[in-house]
Amino acid sequence: MKASPASVTVIGVGAVGSRVLRQLGPLVTAHGATLAAYDVRPMRLGTTSRVQVLTAGQSAQAEVVVLATPSPQVDRADELLRQGCHVVCTSDDVADLRQLCDLGSLAQANGVALVAGAAVTPGLSGLLARHLSRRLDRVDEVHVAVHGTGGPACARQHHRALGGRALGWHDGDWLHRPAGSGRELCWFPEPIGPRDCYRAELGDALLLHRAFADVQRISVRMSATRRDRLTSRLPMLSPPHDEGGIGALRVEVRGWKGPRRVALIAGESERAAVTTGAVAAAFAMAAPGLEPGLVLAGDDRVPTGALLRDISTRGVRLWEFAGDDHEVMT
Repeated sequence: MKASPASVTVIGVGAVGSRVLRQLGPLVTAHGATLAAYDVRPMRLGTTSRVQVLTAGQSAQAEVVVLATPSPQVDRADELLRQGCHVVCTSDDVADLRQLCDLGSLAQANGVALVAGAAVTPGLSGLLARHLSRRLDRVDEVHVAVHGTGGPACARQHHRALGGRALGWHDGDWLHRPAGSGRELCWFPEPIGPRDCYRAELGDALLLHRAFADVQRISVRMSATRRDRLTSRLPMLSPPHDEGGIGALRVEVRGWKGPRRVALIAGESERAAVTTGAVAAAFAMAAPGLEPGLVLAGDDRVPTGALLRDISTRGVRLWEFAGDDHEVMT
């Protein structure tokens, strides 16, 4: 991969954006890079000598821009791509991700990378799926489950996701099932453990299908309580917390290794905002060395191993299920 970017701007400094800034702080010290940030609520930025605070009238003149704002992010991404910036998007909204994917040709024409889905799901889920798939001769199923939320915008999005239409890929066709259906008990890395998970309107299946075009079945589920499901089509009963508790991710890849049918499982457990911050920061660092155009976590052209090592060094502990115990991935 290319050397570290000379300048990075983070737009949106909530639970996720603040973590991205923290993760990129050493870039300033070690490489003399420029780190800037913008938020519609300037009081979030505080005062720090390492971060240049941008105002509403200032343009994001940076080599790489991380969008850590609520969805939709497509309009801001379009504007930044036309300015010649590499763009890293953290959106997990299905409609937003579809439109971001349509910007791939614009990114390619401008010689920059557009990373769509640099969060937990989509993002880390795709990297783990690709990591596991390389141990098999043929992969035909990818199943993802996620627990927990990041900041308030993430919590609202996940609340809506349980009341929408869930995407799934099944034997060559898209399935549109009611969100909140399809209960399945999924085991996450400790301290989360087993949770009931349900179909949800999440964008992971959309991007995983692009990255794993030959896979026959893709599903994405989200943990939920009975109350979550009953109230999903109503406004949130209480304001979301500034940041949720410990979240978790579980990725299962099924396929063939020789004559044997094999299922491989990996995951992580950490605060969702912390994990998303690490994933977005890793992609921001890698962006100048990625191929111009649309970049998806899980695509075989993405340096999956290097990105997972970077994410791991940023404090996100990755686990793989091996027999009776979970082992740390190497």
